[in-house]
Amino acid sequence: MKKMYSTKMINTGGRSGEVHSPDHSLELTIAAPGKRVENATNPEQLFAAGFSSCFNSALDMVKQSKGIQGASTVSAQVSLYAESESSFVLGVEIEGYIEGLSLDETQELLEIAHTVCPYSKATAGNIEMTVKAVSE
Repeated sequence: MKKMYSTKMINTGGRSGEVHSPDHSLELTIAAPGKRVENATNPEQLFAAGFSSCFNSALDMVKQSKGIQGASTVSAQVSLYAESESSFVLGVEIEGYIEGLSLDETQELLEIAHTVCPYSKATAGNIEMTVKAVSE
């Protein structure tokens, strides 16, 4: 395989800390889900941001290959579940909309994008996941 890109982030303090890139071009305060800390994010929000962006890019590739030009919007809802007091898992719900297409047509393209998206491939068989077409 040809490596196309690589990035690195460094965390101190876990879910009550900070994360930054080695060159400090990106620095974020991290807080556990449900804790109100001004201007803070959490790992689940970051994963949802990456997943929705990556999935929408995969969807753009699928649309382009089929000559479809309608704008698309993708949301990723990431949930954190407790299997027990010391075991946790993630679940992801992807919802997508494509301007000018029916729900069935959109669902078909979303299913194809799900086979293309690197995040989908990385999580396949590891977490509960749904992919669903929605109207605006």
